[in-house]
Amino acid sequence: MDVEGTPSFHGYHMPAQWEPHSQCWMGWPERQDNWRDDAVHAQHVFAEVASATSKFEPVTVCASATQWANACSQLPENIRVVEMSMNDSWFCDIGPTFVVSKSKSSLGILEHKVAGIDWNFNSWGGTDDGCYRDCSLDILVARKILEIERLPRFPQYMILEGGSIHVDGEGTCLTTEECLLNKNRNPHLTKVQIEDELKAYLGVKKVIWLPRGLFGDDDTNGHSDNMCCFVKPDANGRKLQIIKLHVPGPLYMTDEEAAGLIQIGEAKPRISGTRLAASYINFYIANGGIIALQFGDQKWDNEAICVLSLAFPDHEVVGIEGAKEIALGGGNIHCITQQQPAFA
Repeated sequence: MDVEGTPSFHGYHMPAQWEPHSQCWMGWPERQDNWRDDAVHAQHVFAEVASATSKFEPVTVCASATQWANACSQLPENIRVVEMSMNDSWFCDIGPTFVVSKSKSSLGILEHKVAGIDWNFNSWGGTDDGCYRDCSLDILVARKILEIERLPRFPQYMILEGGSIHVDGEGTCLTTEECLLNKNRNPHLTKVQIEDELKAYLGVKKVIWLPRGLFGDDDTNGHSDNMCCFVKPDANGRKLQIIKLHVPGPLYMTDEEAAGLIQIGEAKPRISGTRLAASYINFYIANGGIIALQFGDQKWDNEAICVLSLAFPDHEVVGIEGAKEIALGGGNIHCITQQQPAFA
């Protein structure tokens, strides 16, 4: 059901990721030009992420008709697998941005509602700068998820990916100028106009603009989820406390990894020797758990687990080995997951 007007007009806002979830949504990788060796390695890591997350909250994985049986065979029985077409599997970017509202009914009962924002999508830059040309299936993913869950849909024609924004749930949003002000997204909108749209759709009052994202994050033009995130509501007029995390590596795509890709002509080439945009910030916050990245760099891997454990003392931190495999495709754990808030 499409809703007229903006989410904030109807009393909705985007909650912080550490607030309760009803489930986590993921896609299933298969593109041969983005996931090497017929996505065998990537599918293994996606399954590890889904399995680890399912210990803390329900997980739904969406797979194409040709991959549905394969996904079912690799995932635990407690994970729901639904058939869905998509161009690739970055559900943080192509899935809906969920928003919530609380209001009292005529009987004085507090009601909790969940809806979703369906942003426009152009494959991170359009036909000239995007990661692949045809994103016609990706554009439908958010709507399909909201129809499956029978949730209201707020259509939004501004181009935006979920990984480019992060909120503290109390009125503050983080994003980057490198991405949202890039001419390949919404060249007809000014910075003030884009900020107004974020306020109207996310229910925020303040937008913190970082100049740029992580070095080398060219695929997304500097998404914030590879650079910086909130770990508690320390905005809204409070003094910000900054926690630093090293980056691993540097990590590069090897000759063997590049050789496993089949270039079909429409996707951005993955070239041997390319430095990967790897970051420990790209973790997923589940109900009582942190699904963290491990790149095989023991010194910084261990430090990341320690820092995240201190930042989230009430969460169990679970490290996922082989996070480099997702980085080869252009993102990581936060990029392939999308949290759906709980009703209460």
